[in-house]
Amino acid sequence: MPEVHDRNRQTIEEFRANKGQVGGIWEGRPLLLLTTTGAKSGEQRIKPMMYMREDDRLYVFASKAGAPTNPDWYFNVLAHPAVVVEIGDRHHSATAKPVTGRERDEIYARWSEQNPQFRVYQEKTTRVIPVIELEVQDA
Repeated sequence: MPEVHDRNRQTIEEFRANKGQVGGIWEGRPLLLLTTTGAKSGEQRIKPMMYMREDDRLYVFASKAGAPTNPDWYFNVLAHPAVVVEIGDRHHSATAKPVTGRERDEIYARWSEQNPQFRVYQEKTTRVIPVIELEVQDA
């Protein structure tokens, strides 16, 4: 079983029990589970996170709520871009690819319009919050 931080365990269990539907702070938000391989440990890790779908493209955002450093899962996908994405009750193999430059800025701007807290996260930090495309192989 991949390692899960205790604070995420309940969300992951609820997600899986309800085919991707989760209440509380996640209610009504687009949520997926991302399984990565630890950059240092090599262990599998599962992280619930919001995502944006545009046509057949999926994006996630390494915001860490505007903290000064990137989240651990970001370093995991840089080291090991092969990931598993769970949406609803479906599992997909995917490749995580950073989006940079103007394309990153445009995607993040659209995401921030839909989810204003992400605009606040960017304002809280001096780092550019990474945008990661999850390129699904078996959609």
